[in-house]
Amino acid sequence: MLSKFDYVKPQTLEEALDYLKSNPGTKVFAGGTDLMIVLRRNIELVNHILDIKGIAELNRIEYKPGEGLFIGAAVTVNEVCQSEIVREKYEALGQAADSVASYQLRNRATLVGNICNASPGADLSSPLLVYNAKVHIAGPEGERIVDIDKFFTGVKKTVVQKDEIVTGVSLPDVQEGDMSTYNKQARIKGHDLGIAGVSVRITSDKKVFIAMSAVAPTPIRLTKLEEALVTKDLTPETATWLSKEVANHINPISDVRSSAEYRLHISGILAKKGLLKLIEKGVN
Repeated sequence: MLSKFDYVKPQTLEEALDYLKSNPGTKVFAGGTDLMIVLRRNIELVNHILDIKGIAELNRIEYKPGEGLFIGAAVTVNEVCQSEIVREKYEALGQAADSVASYQLRNRATLVGNICNASPGADLSSPLLVYNAKVHIAGPEGERIVDIDKFFTGVKKTVVQKDEIVTGVSLPDVQEGDMSTYNKQARIKGHDLGIAGVSVRITSDKKVFIAMSAVAPTPIRLTKLEEALVTKDLTPETATWLSKEVANHINPISDVRSSAEYRLHISGILAKKGLLKLIEKGVN
């Protein structure tokens, strides 16, 4: 049985923030795919639900040359999948979006909801990390913008305060030749969080970015590993080195989905696969 709650659907961000301020304990609802599980299992009692999908400014996915891409909080994962600009310029994000649950769930789920749930295994976190995305947060004092690597503070925890709403995520524009890829290992394709998810990006000046999910309490960038890669040529031999070196930069746990030992192994394999894929596309 679901808990009884008030449901409101404001048309403006100002109305939403006012309601949030006046009703402590309100849960913000966009896709609702995570919140509905919480309610159905009576994990948490909720008195107020604030549906932000009626706010027009949160329903936009917009690209501006020289500035980059903005994805609003109400944009669904399927809209990210189907975005031509995502496919062209932010490939890892498009591939990660494809890997989220089923088509039906992606019609409800949102990119912002995926990161606000702050699961260590959130599929869309690692591509955002390799693109140095920024999270836009609105509150009583106005908007603040947080770097994605400062957004997650622990398992199911973020920097978002109770009177704030995440309005969207922005990714900087990329130069021609910028490439990325996302690889995921899961128990059941389309129906499970990843045992590990790995994004690899190479910029036009050959700088490598690597980020992972499900191998730490929060999604992480492997910055020390990226620094080590700067000294190496981008070759198949380096990809093989990477597959072994990854284990020195992560500290995964064992849980119902996988043992820590398997996560250490598969993370290296996925990183190698990602780097090889980009090398084969023309990086040398």
